[in-house]
Amino acid sequence: MLILAAIVFIVLQRITPGYGMTYNRKWGPAINNRIGWVLMEAPVFLTMLLMWIMATPAKRNSLPVVVMTLLFLLHYFQRSFIFPMMIKGHSKMPLSIILSGVTFNLLNAYMIGGWFFYITPPPHIFNSIGYPADWLASPIFILGTLVFAAGMVINLHSDHIIRSLRKPGDTNHYIPEGGLFRYVTSANYFGELLEWTGFALLTWSLPGMVFAIWTFANLAPRAKATHGRYIEKFGNRYAALRRRYIIPFIY
Repeated sequence: MLILAAIVFIVLQRITPGYGMTYNRKWGPAINNRIGWVLMEAPVFLTMLLMWIMATPAKRNSLPVVVMTLLFLLHYFQRSFIFPMMIKGHSKMPLSIILSGVTFNLLNAYMIGGWFFYITPPPHIFNSIGYPADWLASPIFILGTLVFAAGMVINLHSDHIIRSLRKPGDTNHYIPEGGLFRYVTSANYFGELLEWTGFALLTWSLPGMVFAIWTFANLAPRAKATHGRYIEKFGNRYAALRRRYIIPFIY
């Protein structure tokens, strides 16, 4: 997965997935954007939930694992069933994008769910059935949870700003203002990247780290492409804002 993340990051520098602001008919047959988001995101929610149900009672009922799993499911419940219903307009999403998203999401659920419920962690860090009972009070968990929560707030607020740019029936593009958009083109992506960085910390796991790296590999090139589209559309007016792509002051 780490090797694939590196490959995807390089490929996406040259190829921009055709959905959202960069929608392109060349990506093949497409369906309604709302339905597309549900089909793409719901499998990871359902898969993680199923793995949790099927786990042994010792790991399924471990309080630290319950809390961390609920944080994961909270994100994907919002992305699968709430976010799509709030999308405005009648844009479309190619089936090829949906299929690639489902594939990645299932692999991600397998990695993280497998770690939580089926792989015995190192004994010098955890106990024999998973995370120790006092893991929720550990500094690394608390820090990671704060970062995760901050990322979710930024992501939701940024999505709200984007949705508020258009009035009903309007199909024009506008420059987002406010929030973290003061510093980056894709503040919503920065929020999501921050979420999974926090998740990697609070789980202190290789699967969590791999997912955070994947998030950057996938979203950073898209943020760069979105930045290019804004400059193409608004010219010096947008370039003068001197925004970074996804990470404030850095990239």
